[in-house]
Amino acid sequence: MLCIGITGTLGAGKGTVVEYLEKNRGFKHFSVRNFLLETIRKEGLPENRDSMFLTGNRLRKEFCPSYVVDCLYEQAAESNQDCIIESIRTPGEAISLRSKGNFHLLAVDADQKLRYDRIVERKSETDHVSFTTFSENEEREMTSADPNQQNIRECIRMADFVLTNDGSREELFAQLEEILKKI
Repeated sequence: MLCIGITGTLGAGKGTVVEYLEKNRGFKHFSVRNFLLETIRKEGLPENRDSMFLTGNRLRKEFCPSYVVDCLYEQAAESNQDCIIESIRTPGEAISLRSKGNFHLLAVDADQKLRYDRIVERKSETDHVSFTTFSENEEREMTSADPNQQNIRECIRMADFVLTNDGSREELFAQLEEILKKI
């Protein structure tokens, strides 16, 4: 089983990469975001980025820094299909997945203003924010010395491959295909 982890900045196109791998390569998708949203719903919390941030950090602190992705990896292993685990946010998550073998971490990044425009357009339940709030959320999640909190900058640094998504979807997919040839 090949496992690809996806990390990257907010609104960079992680979901677009996942969609492509599902539709064109038959990968099965496992989402940290969906895992956290399910937990938030069970706990009756508001469905927003703050709840996701706090819930993810709480679960990591309560169990271990890689708790959420370890749960998702168990589900993936049961499926025995090539899989994608989307939204790797902490170095501990990347380290845990890498230790399982046949794992590659992809990072997706793009210009910040372009990313903000994308999240406004996708209109998900956690994306109804101003550009200022978007920027503040991103800054909050980019760096932390606490192993239980998001450190996207370090996850991007740890990535085996980085996709730059400032152009068209076709350009992104061409980059992805080149990476898949190397894997």
